[in-house]
Amino acid sequence: MILEGLGNTLLITLFAAIIGIALGFIIAAVRTTHDLRKEELTKKKGLGSFLLKFFNGVCKLYLTIFRGTPIVVQLLILYFIILTSVVNALAVAIVGFGLNSAAYVAEIFRSGIMSIDRGQNEAGRSLGLNYFQTMIFIILPQAIKNVLPALLNEFIALLKETSVVGYIAGTDLTRAAMKIQTATYEPFFPYISIAVIYLVIVIILTKLVGIVERRLRKSEH
Repeated sequence: MILEGLGNTLLITLFAAIIGIALGFIIAAVRTTHDLRKEELTKKKGLGSFLLKFFNGVCKLYLTIFRGTPIVVQLLILYFIILTSVVNALAVAIVGFGLNSAAYVAEIFRSGIMSIDRGQNEAGRSLGLNYFQTMIFIILPQAIKNVLPALLNEFIALLKETSVVGYIAGTDLTRAAMKIQTATYEPFFPYISIAVIYLVIVIILTKLVGIVERRLRKSEH
């Protein structure tokens, strides 16, 4: 049961991270495009500027909701209200954690993009690149390099947050330990075991973050 719970925990973390990166990147792209072109949008009154303002408002509302409510509440709403037709609790958990992670990943990406000097954008435009080409080939590679440690730390936090999957009857590490404790009336072994497993995984991931940070510092020198 511990091994099954560990597998489910890693599965949820992996796929939720993929959803978080994909959706978070899209949200960050919309938000930063709006912020960087705010002055230009105030002068233009076309359909493109209206759509950008609209989607920026949607993204801000999304971030407010998912960053302002507990992940447990979000999972309960998804499982018992929105995705009632989905029987698999792990699938709901992946969607729930992915949506929640996207809100934090979006802000990480956004801060990384906004930290790049505006001169980089102007340099790309002077080379004949349009806004999106400049963003893809010049701004984003630098931004991703800057936010990579923060992104890895977000995934460590995501791994630990999956311990609440039991609220929607998903069998993760914590839920497996609770089942063992209920069956054996012995809390020491299951709970200490999962604590050690979480600790070992987090230590390994933290070491990975440290290695990445050191390599990034070397490449800067």
